[in-house]
Amino acid sequence: MNLMEMMTTSNHTLKGKDVLTWLDFTQTDVSQLLAQAQDLKENPHNSMLSGKTLGMIFEKSSTRTRVSFEVGMVQMGGHALYLNSRDIQIGRGETIADTAQVLSGYVDAIMYRTTSHEKLAELAEHASIPVINGLCDIYHPCQALADVFTILELKGRLCGVKVVYIGDGNNVAHSLMILSAMMGMEVVVASPKGYEPDPAIVKKAEEVAKENSGSVKVENDPAKAVHGADVIYTDVWTSMGQEAEAEERLKALADYQVNDDLLKIAKDDVHFLHCLPAHREEEVTASVIDGAHSAVFQQAENRLHVQKAILQSVIGNPNS
Repeated sequence: MNLMEMMTTSNHTLKGKDVLTWLDFTQTDVSQLLAQAQDLKENPHNSMLSGKTLGMIFEKSSTRTRVSFEVGMVQMGGHALYLNSRDIQIGRGETIADTAQVLSGYVDAIMYRTTSHEKLAELAEHASIPVINGLCDIYHPCQALADVFTILELKGRLCGVKVVYIGDGNNVAHSLMILSAMMGMEVVVASPKGYEPDPAIVKKAEEVAKENSGSVKVENDPAKAVHGADVIYTDVWTSMGQEAEAEERLKALADYQVNDDLLKIAKDDVHFLHCLPAHREEEVTASVIDGAHSAVFQQAENRLHVQKAILQSVIGNPNS
């Protein structure tokens, strides 16, 4: 399916739906969101969310997630409320369930950036308004939607595109794997032994791939993985909360750096993606991330557009 086909996909409502993982969605749902993101990128300002408020709970620091959600709400006529978990009572003096019910009476949706998918699921269970996963320990769905939207812009299609993720099989890898498989892409994750993505999530992604003409493979050899790659993707080797493991991770992942030699094995028109922030000369060389094949800042900007599409869909009216 190419961009024009997605733009003509028949609309159906996602209003009121939580966005915790793409496993809860269909290819049609995602195609609609991508089409909306394209429209919102071309026409950024509207009053779709006039009078609406997004509550944003942060347990982890953020640049792209906070700024893109806040700017997105403003551009659509709404308001975003920053709630630092150290300043509110969630999980401390007040249960997650009580917080969910209280906030449901104040705001129109909640974006939660948390250390635990279990806490995210509990918040969603007890909230009567949509809950959006701004990042948790298992999934990063908003990032993956921006990734796929960027690939669609770069390649003009998704079906059959080969995307190779190199490095730690983390939350970014999980969501990229699921969503790429759902959109009919060929996704390969190359990780060292002991750092592969969660086998249960790999199995789920493989099931999604079978239903949508995609494919999923986990590989230990990065050079083998990138043969014929249209897109090469990486992330930092040490994420927030893993600082104590930094030295061990640097050793384990040393052979998984994305560099010019690795790019030469892929297709000539390969594109490089990274969810940022990046550690130059660790997971990626400066020559790659700042070079001609890199689309990381286009990718970062697209967080804004896809999240606006999500917000418009779950708390606005996507058909108006």
